[in-house]
Amino acid sequence: MAATARVADGPALTPDGSAPTPGVSGPVTKRGPWRTGLLLASPAIAVLALLFIAPLFMLVYNSFRTQSGDPTLHNYTRFLGDSFYRDVLWHTLWIGALTTLGCLVVGYPFAVYLRGRSPRARNYLSLVLLSPLLISMVTRAYGWLVLLGPKGPIADGFHALGQDAPKMLYNDTAVVIGMVHVMLAYMVLPLMGSLDPIDPALTPAAKGLGASGWTCFWRITVPLSLPGMLAGSLIVFSLTVSSFVTPAILGGPTVKLMPYFVYTEATSNLNWPYAAAIGFVLIVVTTILTAVYARLLRGRGDKEVFA
Repeated sequence: MAATARVADGPALTPDGSAPTPGVSGPVTKRGPWRTGLLLASPAIAVLALLFIAPLFMLVYNSFRTQSGDPTLHNYTRFLGDSFYRDVLWHTLWIGALTTLGCLVVGYPFAVYLRGRSPRARNYLSLVLLSPLLISMVTRAYGWLVLLGPKGPIADGFHALGQDAPKMLYNDTAVVIGMVHVMLAYMVLPLMGSLDPIDPALTPAAKGLGASGWTCFWRITVPLSLPGMLAGSLIVFSLTVSSFVTPAILGGPTVKLMPYFVYTEATSNLNWPYAAAIGFVLIVVTTILTAVYARLLRGRGDKEVFA
C-alpha cells in the first residue's frame, strides 16, 4: 500500500507508462531527419556560399561589364571571335586530356598492385604516392626543370649512350610530365576506393567457368572500377585545365594555356572584365565536357556489367 501511495503521489506518467524526463515539462517532439541534416550541413553550406558561389556570381557579373562598369557582350564576342583564343582553349583542353590519360595509364596498374598488398606495404606505398602533395608546387616544378634540362641527369643519360638528348623543356611533353606527377594521387585514390570492394572470389569463379585472366580483367575488374575511373578522371581534368604554376614554369614562353591569359589580363593589362570572361568560358566548357564524359562512362559501365 505504501509503495502504491508513493506512485500515486508521484509525477504523472506519460501515455506509454514511463516516467517523464526530468526538466522537460511536455512531450518531446522529434526533429525531422532533413532538418537535422540541414542543421549539420549549414556551416559547410555557409562556407561554400561565401567562398565559391559568391565569387562565381561576381565573376559572371563582371564578365558582362566593361572596365568602366557599363553592360556589354564585347568580352565574349572578342574571345569567341578570335581564332587565337579559341586555339588556346583547345590547347588547354588537350593538355588536360593528355594529363588525365597519363594518370590513368600510370595510376590504374599502381592501384591494382596496391589492392593485393598487405596493410603495412599499402601504407608505405600510399605515403610515396602522396609525397608530391606535401611539397610546394613551385618546388616540384623546378625539380622537373632540373631533371628535364639540357644538363640534367636525363640528358646525361642520352649523352652516355652516344645520343643527342631531345628537347624536353618548354613544350607540351614537359607540362604533361609535370602535371601527371602532381595529379597522380588524385587518380589512384578514387581507383583504390572502387577496387577494394570488388569481391576477390569473382575472378576465380570466372576462371573456373573457362574465362582467361585477361577476360576476367576486362569483363569484371574494369567495369566494376569505372566509378573510380570516372571520379579520378573528372578531378584530374578539372584541376589540370585550371593549373597555372606548373604549366608556366615547365611550359615557359611557348606553352600558353587559359589560366595564363586570365592572370595576364587581370594583373598586367588590368582588364578584369575580360579576365572574368576568359575564366567563365573555361568553367562552362569544362563543366559541359565533364558532364558528357560522366554520362558516356556511366552508360558504358552499365552495359559492360549487365551484358
